[in-house]
Amino acid sequence: MKSLKFMGDSQAALAEFPPDAKRHAGFELWQVQLGLMPSDFKPIPTIGVGAYEIRVKVLGQWRVVYVATA
Repeated sequence: MKSLKFMGDSQAALAEFPPDAKRHAGFELWQVQLGLMPSDFKPIPTIGVGAYEIRVKVLGQWRVVYVATA
């Protein structure tokens, strides 16, 4: 399983999501750790190769940006 490394205040920001949105985002990040793709995502080439945005639509819309490396 791949490890996660939170940058800056991203872990604290994720902790501020509503509980259901946080649970959904956590599941999507777990999928990424397993080498799978999230269920609702889009690449963000302006950030760089391997950068993606996970879109969480629970109690509003929430975004998690991650960069996957080999």
